[in-house]
Amino acid sequence: MKYLLFAFLLLSSVFTKAQTRPFRISTQHLTGNVYVYISYGLPDDKTPFPANGLYIVTPAGIVLIDTPWDEDQTQQLIDTIKQRYHQKIALCISTHFHTDRTAGLDVLKKNGTKTYTSVLTKQLAKQHNDKQPEFTFTKDTVFNVGGVKVQTYFPGEGHTKDNIVIWLPQTKVLFGGCLIKSMDTDEKGYTADGNIAEWPLSVNRVKNHFHDIKYLIPGHQGWQGGTLMLNHTIDIAKQK
Repeated sequence: MKYLLFAFLLLSSVFTKAQTRPFRISTQHLTGNVYVYISYGLPDDKTPFPANGLYIVTPAGIVLIDTPWDEDQTQQLIDTIKQRYHQKIALCISTHFHTDRTAGLDVLKKNGTKTYTSVLTKQLAKQHNDKQPEFTFTKDTVFNVGGVKVQTYFPGEGHTKDNIVIWLPQTKVLFGGCLIKSMDTDEKGYTADGNIAEWPLSVNRVKNHFHDIKYLIPGHQGWQGGTLMLNHTIDIAKQK
């Protein structure tokens, strides 16, 4: 009897894993040369949860904002881009140190991608034994890849102490990353590495810094509502 029970539990475990892994990334055209890709993780070890990233097509290669949530999905994205555009990912910028932004850095490095984070993000990744970039920047930086400008901006602490946003001035796209909450949620999410008191102030700095946002992409879930997500995030961060 105990052998039958063991076999049942083993099959149940395999079936459960088959329901959740391997995840398949998806991509959606946003505007112009900018695309959103969606990868998945299991933050509660049970339910797949989506994470948003961007890629930008340029004549000099693809620019990636954040990596997918694991190495398998990162390789999926590399293969998809190569098949679709016959290009490599030239540059990747991770917006903070958590694994939904950095898990694929080593895979990208092996494929010849230049990987970047802020100095603080690299320090925090090292402290938490997360993947680290090859290169860092010390202040807000403008990258120019094939004539496409990609600007980093650190507005202050919030979801994490190192969270940055990415501005694409030519298409008016702001990637808010996990600093910005989707209209799909009223919860703060994981905040153990954050600064809740500073979060509303940091989002206000984003509002004051960028005045012509056409598209705003949060770190997770849907991006309907555009800039309404800024005040929505402030309201969530102020909740007791």
